[in-house]
Amino acid sequence: MVVVRMTSTPMPRMGLGMAALGRPGYITLDRASIFGMNGDRTIEKMQNQANLVMEELFQVCETATTTSTSRQNKQTPWIDCARSYGLSEKFVGEFLRLRNVDPKSVYISSKWGYTYVADFKVELDPGAKHEIKDHSTANFLTQVKETEEYLGEYVDLYQIHSATFDSGILTDYEAHEALGLCREKRGWAIGLSVSGPEQGDILRAARKILVNTQDGDSKVPLFDSVQCTYNVLEQKPGEALLEAHEAGMDIIIKEGLANGRALRHPTILEYSKQLGCEPDQLALACILAQPFRPRVLSGAVTPEQLCSNLKAQDVANRLIESQSMLSEIMTATCMDSEVYWSDRAALAWN
Repeated sequence: MVVVRMTSTPMPRMGLGMAALGRPGYITLDRASIFGMNGDRTIEKMQNQANLVMEELFQVCETATTTSTSRQNKQTPWIDCARSYGLSEKFVGEFLRLRNVDPKSVYISSKWGYTYVADFKVELDPGAKHEIKDHSTANFLTQVKETEEYLGEYVDLYQIHSATFDSGILTDYEAHEALGLCREKRGWAIGLSVSGPEQGDILRAARKILVNTQDGDSKVPLFDSVQCTYNVLEQKPGEALLEAHEAGMDIIIKEGLANGRALRHPTILEYSKQLGCEPDQLALACILAQPFRPRVLSGAVTPEQLCSNLKAQDVANRLIESQSMLSEIMTATCMDSEVYWSDRAALAWN
């Protein structure tokens, strides 16, 4: 059964990404210090941990909304999933229904395009993959039904997971029309996520894609949003993100802490002491202070991490007032994009 969202919840400024909570293995540094040894990461334990972090998100948002004197400061919980993030959609759907959450009081985004094949394991045989990409129309039609099964009435945004030139999705007109029809029939916004040193070029190509409206009398842009890797280390897509923002797209930032690498940069450590904040707050604040007005996902895996990450909004306000400091930090931390992605590719699933 297709559940149509007649009115979409506005996208919040910060949310919780489920990449590191929906499955036992990911590439974030030092996961063992949180989750223990690989064999201890059962489905039950991962779901319990995910529930703790999601509950913290709801508590923080409810507290902020209750204590605010302005309706503009109302905070809506936002959770971002994907078909390939292990059991993330299942975890989130069960949490929302157990909590009896009104779909209009939460923002939920998910992605299609990868299939999780690691069987809830961290260590795989040599050459084996944790996820397999397939951007075909047939896979979209399969995965959108799977997402609907777990999250149906809650979905606000559905995204192509890691669109690339090589995957064929940017020139697959059948898939484009299927995505446009999904937006019209289900009421879901349509987005794409990008990765790699060509993120800016992929985004510019994606912005040119138009689809027919239901009446067939006109064409409209296919994509409402883009989810992009941008952080103090990887700044290359900034110009393309500003162009997309000015064209009306929502800008979503993933991997804002560079899978933990940004937290070790001496400039981030130095300036966080100077500002009296935590390194994670400063690294995320540097993103929030960018002119393309990004919405930023936290990759937190504990309630404490999430609570700290969400305080980045206050630090961002200070950086906006001190553009010289922001510029100093961004200049000192910026890496060559090719090197950044090469280093990221070398990170082990742990």
